[in-house]
Amino acid sequence: MNTFLNNEKLKVENIKKNFGDTEVLENVSLSVKEKEFVSILGPSGSGKSTIFNIVSGLLKPDCGTINIDGKDFTGKTGRVSYMYQRDLLLPWKKIIDNVAMPLVLKGEKKKKAREEVNKYFHIFGLEGFEHKYPFQLSGGMKQRAALLRTYMFSQDIMLLDEPFGALDAITRSKMQLWLLDIINDLNASVVFITHDIEEAIFLSDRIYILSDKPAVIKEEIIVELPKKRNKDIITDKKFNELKKYILEIL
Repeated sequence: MNTFLNNEKLKVENIKKNFGDTEVLENVSLSVKEKEFVSILGPSGSGKSTIFNIVSGLLKPDCGTINIDGKDFTGKTGRVSYMYQRDLLLPWKKIIDNVAMPLVLKGEKKKKAREEVNKYFHIFGLEGFEHKYPFQLSGGMKQRAALLRTYMFSQDIMLLDEPFGALDAITRSKMQLWLLDIINDLNASVVFITHDIEEAIFLSDRIYILSDKPAVIKEEIIVELPKKRNKDIITDKKFNELKKYILEIL
């Protein structure tokens, strides 16, 4: 029987992964619906990035499956976009060409790829920076450019691996607000890795709590907070009750 629900974009079922004698993922299952923001929250070294590497096809699980839109993509690359903590922008290329790179790699001519990505610069708050080089941008602006490049690779499923982890606290807070706002304009399902409890609660529709390795899903939490959020919500009673509950689980 196919258990894939109509509104599910991604379903990870019973994945296990060992590296030599080290068992990293014991038995991990999770799902992501269309246009849903799901966070994977867990301690450092618990296997969060290993899950992403398996979902993206960069690693094969020892067992288990990755289904996208009801089709088996286990061990297959090129279906989802993947953004790392570092922006990984090429310093010798202008921002527009960094962003257009996924389209060029897929066979688009440079001119057409530039035209395609150019219309997104306003949406991503990068208008006027098209012909700048990465060294001319702030840390937050580089992450915006990296996120746009990620979006251009695959516009329906984005894996974001602690994209704001290297930013200072003020910039990070601004980027969280910006990400929430921009996601409303995109038809994307987002899976977000973090070990920051407040960040997970603030951004997410649902949170999966990952144990230390060998990792299992300790709990799935629905974030019952208004979809429209601002930083005042971190003082909300529900927000802090949820934070306390997650701290107890971890």
